[in-house]
This record gives sequence, C-alpha cells and structure tokens, in this order.
Amino acid sequence: MAKIIIEGGRRLEGKVRVSGAKNAVLPILSASILASSGVSVIEDVPSLLDVQNMMDTVAALGATVQERNGTVRINASTIHSTEPPYDLVRRMRASFTVAGPLLARFGEAKIASPGGCNIGPRPVDLHIKGFEAMGAKAQIVDGCVHLTAPHGLHGARIYLDIPSVGATQNIMMAACLAKGHTIIENAAKEPENVDLANYLNAMGAHVRGAGTDTIRIDGVKSMQGATHTVIPDRIEAGTYLLAGAVMGNGVYVENAVSEHVMSLIAKLEEAGARIEDDVAGIRVWPVERGRLKALDVKTHYYPAYPTDLQAQIVASLSTAIGTSTVTETVFENRFLHVAELQRMGAEVKIEGRTAIIEGVEKLSGASVTATDLRAGAALVIAGLMADGLTEVHGLHHIDRGYDNLVFKLQSLGARIRRVDDDDRPQLRVVASV
Repeated sequence: MAKIIIEGGRRLEGKVRVSGAKNAVLPILSASILASSGVSVIEDVPSLLDVQNMMDTVAALGATVQERNGTVRINASTIHSTEPPYDLVRRMRASFTVAGPLLARFGEAKIASPGGCNIGPRPVDLHIKGFEAMGAKAQIVDGCVHLTAPHGLHGARIYLDIPSVGATQNIMMAACLAKGHTIIENAAKEPENVDLANYLNAMGAHVRGAGTDTIRIDGVKSMQGATHTVIPDRIEAGTYLLAGAVMGNGVYVENAVSEHVMSLIAKLEEAGARIEDDVAGIRVWPVERGRLKALDVKTHYYPAYPTDLQAQIVASLSTAIGTSTVTETVFENRFLHVAELQRMGAEVKIEGRTAIIEGVEKLSGASVTATDLRAGAALVIAGLMADGLTEVHGLHHIDRGYDNLVFKLQSLGARIRRVDDDDRPQLRVVASV
C-alpha cells in the first residue's frame, strides 16, 4: 500500500509556499456553472484529488474543463446535464455545491447524497431550506435530492440555523440568478466565502456583505466567465505553522495570510512560539525549550479556532509541557486520530467532545493510518516529532487536501518520502490536463 515514511527528529528550516485554498476553489469551480457565456480562468488552483474530482464533475455536466500548471479554464456554455454522475458525487461532500448553480441557471438539479471524510453528520437540510425559500421544490428519490424551479428562483430572506459554510455558498450562488433581492442571515464568515463572492461579482453578480453574518444578493439575468486567483489555503498554512512551532528552526510560510489564521497565531504565541508576519507570509520560531506550553483550545465557527486544524494541534500538544484540553464543537466524530497518536506514545483520553492531553517528552515512530484528511496531516506532524521511523498509511485522505506535502516538507529539511503501490517514490499528485 502507498505510504509516507518519516525519519523523525529532523529540524525544519527555510521557506515553504502555501497553495491556493481547497475550500475556496471547490465552490468557485461550481460557481463557473453559472456562466452562460465566456470562459472562466481560475488561477493558483492546487493539485489535489478533490479538485480533480470537482473538475471531472463539472466536465461530466458538459462543460469544457482544461487544467495546466495550476490554471483551470472552464467554458460552461456547453453544459447539457443537470445530474452529475453518482460515482463522482459520492467522493466528496463539496460536490453538492453544484446544486445551487444548476438550479439557478437551468431550473433543475438532481444530486446524489455526497461523500467525504467520516467526521460526523453534515446534512444538506440547510441548503434545501434555502432553495425552497427561493421557490424551489425538493424531493428525495432513491437517495438523490431532486430540485426543481421551472419558473425560476426568486429572492428571499433566509436565516441559517447554524452558519454552515456549504449552505451559505450554495444559497449565495443560487441567489445570483434569482429574481429580486436575497438576504442570508447568520451566514458563515469564512475567507473562502469572501473569495467566492469576489469571483461571483467578477462574473457579473451583485453580492455584498460576504465575510459578515449578513449577505445581500441582487439577482441578475445572466453571468459570464471571469478571471480569478484563488486565496491561499489557511488550513495548509496552519499545518506548516504548527509543524514549524514544534520542529522548526525558523520556518517561513510564504503566501500565508495572517488575518486568516489569527486564532491559531494567538494559540501558538500563548504556547511560547514566536510569530512574525509581513505582506508575503508568516515566520514561526519554536519555543526556547523545544516543547510548547500546554493550551486549552476550543473549535468553533470562523473566526474562532478552526475544526480543520484540531487534529494537527492535538498532535502538536502531545509533547507539550503540562496538560492540554482540546474541545471539538463543530463535528462530533473528529477524534479518530487519537487512537493512532496513542500508538506513537501520546497520552490522550477522550471525554465527550474534549481531548485531554498529558504532554510526554517524546513520541515514538510507529505504523499509523490516516482516518480523514486532517488526521493525515496530524500524523505527519507527529512523525516529524517522533524518534525513529513512522509510516503513515491512508494517503488518499492526504491527497484530497495537501498539494505536494512530501515535497514541501523535504524542502524544509524533513527526512520524509512517499512510496506508492509500485514501490516507486512519488513526490507530486498532478491533475490531468
């Protein structure tokens, strides 16, 4: 089986560049469906399995999709289907974001229940509630959500029970071609939603308030392709900042935006690390004694500490001085990585939604398996910290969200390599052209 092999204990030093944000580019690819004319050019697109799956999904609907060197060109004027193939949809939850654009432009969408990481239930009820408020009818047939709006969508005031990122994105995209004015209240504030709104506006939409809890959209009659550069990936940036805090000797995370990771920066500084930021990136210096101070961390919706960096900070705190607590409030099944960290000598116990971490002096290398995307990154950080060799399996999870992870860590001096099924090292997963 494919695996990453890490010889731990090597200090990290130098510069690593953050790629475009996975959680921004996926809805942006979906939003391209809204363009009835012109070509969309999306730049700084990361080479990830999830991105490839989304490109394949849009192409399966009839669009022309070309990728080359991190730039994707999409001509959506040729779309002829409103039902993406089940085999593609089942691979990731973000595939459901094609529902809003298809419904708005064609008056219909039929989407199978989406897949993704096993981190707890993430129903699409809020998406459907928003579509219905705009005049759509929804039916669940044979495990598929069938949405119809034969007379088009109309504007509405929509309150989200929770600030769901996906529901905010889907409703925002659908509202762009709806007749009249739409207000989304208790909207998700994530930077990725701001990036999506900027792309939509470049396509001719009228979206205001993205990044706040109230988003207002005035519907337009049509939209066209546009050129857009994706924002940097704040979760990838946070992963490298955490690795630099526990194993670094001065790591500069280029292209990271400090305003997007302020909650992490605050925690790293509280734990004793030193952070310096400038317009081009963020540099992290480790604590003087080499071990972080214990922390209390609670995940919540942006701008609070992100759930997508929970596993990584649990790994980083496994060797902290003292007792740390990490409470997960967003997803109920996101501590599957703890059992694997325990195999490496971490002393972590779970009480309800809280991980209690008794810091140990050292972790030991072991054979471990990633249970989801962010758990995979956490195990890589643990392997960098550990004495001896660590083998990380389940790489399909990591490939979904980290562009060139092994190569980038090698550039910082890590002793790490990837061995694929044919026993040949592979340093990069490249989306097909």
